[in-house]
Amino acid sequence: MAELSPPAPIPAEPPMVPAGLPSELMLRRPDVRQAERQLAAATANLGVAKADLYPKFYLTGLAGAESISASDWFSGGSHFWSIGPTVTWRVFDAGKIRANIRVQNARQEQALANYEATALRAFEDVEDSLVAYAKEQTRRQSLTEAVTASQKSLGLAQRLYANGLTSFVNVLEAERSLYEAQDALVQSDRKVSVDVVALYKSLGGGWENTGRNPDALAQK
Repeated sequence: MAELSPPAPIPAEPPMVPAGLPSELMLRRPDVRQAERQLAAATANLGVAKADLYPKFYLTGLAGAESISASDWFSGGSHFWSIGPTVTWRVFDAGKIRANIRVQNARQEQALANYEATALRAFEDVEDSLVAYAKEQTRRQSLTEAVTASQKSLGLAQRLYANGLTSFVNVLEAERSLYEAQDALVQSDRKVSVDVVALYKSLGGGWENTGRNPDALAQK
């Protein structure tokens, strides 16, 4: 038994969940942030692919080397340079460019579908957590009232027994009812704590800083 920790009271009741939690809190979830970044990257790649359809303008000079033979690469005739604005346009690669655009567009649509599915799962997780928490809070309130009523019933049974107006069996029955109500209340306290942890997880964190930027919260 030395390995067991000493008995301790159940942790204090967690704070109440405020009403009207902003949906932006879910942006801190790792899965939502990953899906959002993947969508942003796919959208950026699509923009790059489309940009290849248009000519590119350079306002500064160009310099380099070109040759059809490796042996002439470092010779003076292989060097080129130009001064002033220049234009490059991949006119003959239009088919390849449009094919790449279609590929990037499909990837962007896939990333968008993944982001939407991830957001829906996040909303579902939060909704389930909120419903479970609300139901257990209602149950806990009922159990608290039941414990109070059982305590009063036990006190009454003890007074009646002390005055010889009832049997000791009634006192034992009142004690049994009180212990059962107290045990159920302790179990409900534990369930409320578990539900709060689940809500924290579904939101990607707590809600004590709901007025701050989600990106700043995510970096904490």
